[in-house]
Amino acid sequence: MSTVMLPRLHWGPADAPRRALLVHGLGSSAHTQWRLGEGLAERGWSATAVDLRGHGDAPRASRYRIDDIADDLLGTRPEGGTSWDLVVGHSIGGAAVAQAGALDAAWAHRLVLLDPAIVVDEPARDTVLAGQLANHDGATVAGIAADFPHWHPLDVEFRVRAVKAASRFALERMVRDNDDWDVRGHVARLTRPTLVIAADPAHGAMFAGALADEVLAGNPLLSAVVIAGAGHSVHRDDPAATLQHLLAFADA
Repeated sequence: MSTVMLPRLHWGPADAPRRALLVHGLGSSAHTQWRLGEGLAERGWSATAVDLRGHGDAPRASRYRIDDIADDLLGTRPEGGTSWDLVVGHSIGGAAVAQAGALDAAWAHRLVLLDPAIVVDEPARDTVLAGQLANHDGATVAGIAADFPHWHPLDVEFRVRAVKAASRFALERMVRDNDDWDVRGHVARLTRPTLVIAADPAHGAMFAGALADEVLAGNPLLSAVVIAGAGHSVHRDDPAATLQHLLAFADA
C-alpha cells in the first residue's frame, strides 16, 4: 500500500485555535465542502478540505480500497500539529474517516460522519456505480439543477465539476475494490466522541434502520441526529442544519 499526498483547500486563518478536516464522498471534491468550510471559518475555525485519491487534483492510483483512503487521511495532519480538533467525512469519506479514527485515536479529537456509507452490499454498490458513471459521462449544470432545485448554484456547479474531474477508473475501482465494504468493526472501536448526521430515511439515507440501530448500540461514544427532508448529501440539501448540528457537537 502506498499513500497519496492529498491536495488541500483552506478557509479561515491558518493560526486559528481550532482546526477541522473536511472529507468528501465518491465523485466529489474538496470544493464541494465549501459551505462547511465557510461556516467553520466564520466561527473562528481553520478548515481544510482535501481531494481524495483519484478525485479533483489528487494523484491517481492503482488501488482504491477504504483502507487506502484511510491511510491517505492519516497522513494528512494540520500544519504545525499532529491532531485535528474535528474531522468531518461524507459517505465513503465518512467510512474512511471512521476507519482512520479507529486506527489512530490521536489523529482527531472528534469525528462527524455525514450519512456515512458504513456497509454497502453488492446490489447497492451496483446502483451507486451506475449513478456515478452516468454523472461522470453526462452530468450538466442544467441537469443537476433540475434534479436538485433547492441546491445553491455553487453546489450545482461544483457537483458537475467534481464528477467530471474524478478519474473514471477511480470511480469504478472505489466501488469494485471494496467488495467487502463494511467498517462496522472500526466504528465499534472508536475512542473519540463521534456524531452521525444522517439523511432522512424517506429520502435515501444510507445510515438508517436496523444498521443504524446496530452501529449506535455498538459504541457508547456514538450519537446521531437525522435531518428531516434531507437526502444523502445532507451538507447540500440542508447546509444550515448540518452546520448547526456540527458546531453544537464541536462546542459540547
